[in-house]
Amino acid sequence: MIENVYRTEDFPQEERFDRWREWMGRIHSPVELSSEYAEDFRARKRTLLLGAVTVWPSTVQPLVSRRTARLVRRSDPETYNLTLMLKGSVGAAWNGQEAVYRPYDLYSQSSSQPCTVQVGLGDRTVRFVGVEIPQDLLALPRKSADRVVGRPLPGREGIGALLTGFLTRLSADTHGYGASDGPRLGTVLADLVSALFAHALDAERDLSSSAHRRTLTLRIRAFIERNLHDPGLTPQAIAAAHHISTSYLHRLFQDEDGTVVALIRRQRLEHARRELADPARRAVPIHQLAARWGFSHHSAFTRAFRTSYGVSPSDYRRQRE
Repeated sequence: MIENVYRTEDFPQEERFDRWREWMGRIHSPVELSSEYAEDFRARKRTLLLGAVTVWPSTVQPLVSRRTARLVRRSDPETYNLTLMLKGSVGAAWNGQEAVYRPYDLYSQSSSQPCTVQVGLGDRTVRFVGVEIPQDLLALPRKSADRVVGRPLPGREGIGALLTGFLTRLSADTHGYGASDGPRLGTVLADLVSALFAHALDAERDLSSSAHRRTLTLRIRAFIERNLHDPGLTPQAIAAAHHISTSYLHRLFQDEDGTVVALIRRQRLEHARRELADPARRAVPIHQLAARWGFSHHSAFTRAFRTSYGVSPSDYRRQRE
């Protein structure tokens, strides 16, 4: 996996906060930063690149981060940013709501929503592990995931504990992983975050009819993810596997991000794209990668890939060599 380190102490005292602001604007979505420690700002961040997912263990002095509506309009990478608190506390305000997060709380932000975060509430330093995930990689709709944004989630029990263990072990030692392990670990991490969000959504209300529909929809999404390699994955096959009619399946996805067919195509293309970028899969012919993810016709795969990503599969692979 690719790992980078950013340390303000590598620069003269008067340059440190400006360097930190520059790094944060380049690595993540643009924010306005201020700190009472700006004259001699101490901070350290490692970035672990896991394919499309980034993990960033960090230790910083107190600061305030503001992502305004103007900055959202100017640049939105459409990511969710999940944070595992390890030392110190953080306060956040968004959409008229406020919350405080303490050690072993997990909380998320969306690059698509304005938010103000005060890092360090009476602390001298704050330590945490951040995760940045493209919104499309979560196995649940954005409308659903957005309901979890800002909510404190327990990191010591259930799925939160699994995610905490994964992040702390990964952050502590990366020496045992190779470059091709990064995208695979990113997939595992995206699945864990999806499970955490889905668990939080299930717990927010009882088994009403709307909750049943949501749970069924999440099960169907998981089924689709497991069977993307099958060329016979059609709305009819999905409906039969879940003992519902095809028309009811389509109604379930009316409030989702597109149709069932579009979801299948988008997920297949994303998996194929990851494999095209994987150095360990470079020798595998493109038509075999396409077939592995359910594309029976190479020409149809090439057209769909170019439509989604703006380049042909072969050009995309060459760009990442």
